[in-house]
Amino acid sequence: MAKEKNYIIRHASLSDLDAVAELEGLCFSKADGATRESFEKRLKVFPDHFWLLEVEGVLVSLVNGMVTDGDTLLDEMYDDAGMHKEEGDWQMIFGVETRPDYQRKGYAEILLKRVIGDTRKQNRKGLVLTCKEHMVHYYEKFGFVNEGLSESIHGGAQWYHMRYQMKIEF
Repeated sequence: MAKEKNYIIRHASLSDLDAVAELEGLCFSKADGATRESFEKRLKVFPDHFWLLEVEGVLVSLVNGMVTDGDTLLDEMYDDAGMHKEEGDWQMIFGVETRPDYQRKGYAEILLKRVIGDTRKQNRKGLVLTCKEHMVHYYEKFGFVNEGLSESIHGGAQWYHMRYQMKIEF
């Protein structure tokens, strides 16, 4: 596990485009992954919704997504950065990825906990993502609830709709 603090977490900028696109290519198939052009559009509109975890200057793990008032992750959101609404209620998660040679060391867990915490501080209703069936249990351990099959046809795969609902604190 990544227990020692030999990493940094930061938001992205356009200068991270090549590293972000490279990591996407390592973690997702061409059908499931975003293109460099799509990342460029996203980074221009919502760079603060890219969380990067680096170890010794290497991008190891990444979470990215947009914010919206809608409570469902729609396929068109992946390519239409204009759908982002900074003051929206829901943080959509497009991708959670970790370099293959750094997987199973806890980096994605550290980053997801940070994203959940930041989303809570921003007073949003929660987070939404889709994942393949073999990943449902992974997200459930963070408090995401499986809402069943998504209507997504992204990449021709079958996706499950997962929601993390913020609890109201009194």
